[in-house]
Amino acid sequence: MQKPHVIAYFADDPTRVYQLLQWIPVLERLDGTHPVGILTRDPQTHAIVVERTSLPVFLAPGFADLAAAYDELDPKVVVYCNNSMLNFNSLLDGRMLHVHINHGESDKQSMVSNNAKAYDRVFVAGEAAVQRHRSALMELDESRLVRIGRPQLDLRPAPLLPASDRRTVLYAPTWEGDAEYNDYTSVDVFGVEIVRSVLAVPDVRLVYKPHPKVTTSQTPAIREAHQAILDLVERAAERDPDAGHAAIWQGDILAVFPGCDAMVTDVSSVGLDWLYLQTDKPILITDRHHDAERLRQEVPVSRCADVIDADDLAGLTELLTDRLEHDEHRMARAAMRHHYFDDNGVGDSTVRFVEAITDLVELRDRLQGELQTGGIGSVGAA
Repeated sequence: MQKPHVIAYFADDPTRVYQLLQWIPVLERLDGTHPVGILTRDPQTHAIVVERTSLPVFLAPGFADLAAAYDELDPKVVVYCNNSMLNFNSLLDGRMLHVHINHGESDKQSMVSNNAKAYDRVFVAGEAAVQRHRSALMELDESRLVRIGRPQLDLRPAPLLPASDRRTVLYAPTWEGDAEYNDYTSVDVFGVEIVRSVLAVPDVRLVYKPHPKVTTSQTPAIREAHQAILDLVERAAERDPDAGHAAIWQGDILAVFPGCDAMVTDVSSVGLDWLYLQTDKPILITDRHHDAERLRQEVPVSRCADVIDADDLAGLTELLTDRLEHDEHRMARAAMRHHYFDDNGVGDSTVRFVEAITDLVELRDRLQGELQTGGIGSVGAA
């Protein structure tokens, strides 16, 4: 086996493995240019990943195992799709370049932290992400930010929804986050009413596709609301079997998009994925914090969407019905897409990603050669 030039490092347990899985098809494409391996720290995660890819997958549970793996594999670049605390075990190794690639593009506060300063490069989608980092972090070297777009959106998974003559509204809420400041979910506060409102739209098909962590949430209010939504969808499907109402738990949400005419979602990467891929279709964004000005400032996509808070629920059926007929925000969405993703068309982001990794592989080899010949750190030597 050829030693990998690039290692995708993932330290977390299976509840977060979705963050890595969405990158696997992109990494497999990269493997055609630079050999890629995946390094996991959790045995259960390792077993899941092995089943999902033909790339070599390594397991290094302990710190000594990790050090031994890096000694043997000698990678040139290591990429990270999250900010796990265990990333710092890997970042200790100075023989390779370390790149944060994240697992999505969103306006959640968790998207930006001082962890960004630990990496040699941070790959971001576009101008919005640069501004997000600039406004949130002090003393950030912006030259470390590399704009590549969103390579996962170049993929074309097989559609999950059957064709329908009905207009399809997708409700795709996010999870509750791991802290109050990062809680954007609508499931517990609006979810049941959103589903009822969508089902009341004439000639509609409802599709419910929650974030994977909604389905495994241990928060009582989330679990109860999620179950209530599932019950509503099931009863609606029983009353009208031809409608095609569905709750989809498994699979790639990008494979759901093509069959949908409008989406209701929260502040999350899903909304921006829709903006990129379904620019010509309406999007509605929830505001659980009932703070329109904060949302407008911190979540630019909300400026080209209809915003739903507690005061708007009573009129949601009418609003959705109207939006499906009269899409008032189409031109604004096209401009906002450029703000988040620059001028990338479908396919461009993968090219940029591979080119950026190639640049870093070459840079690492050059820097490593200079280290070995004493070219780095020798200024002022006698």
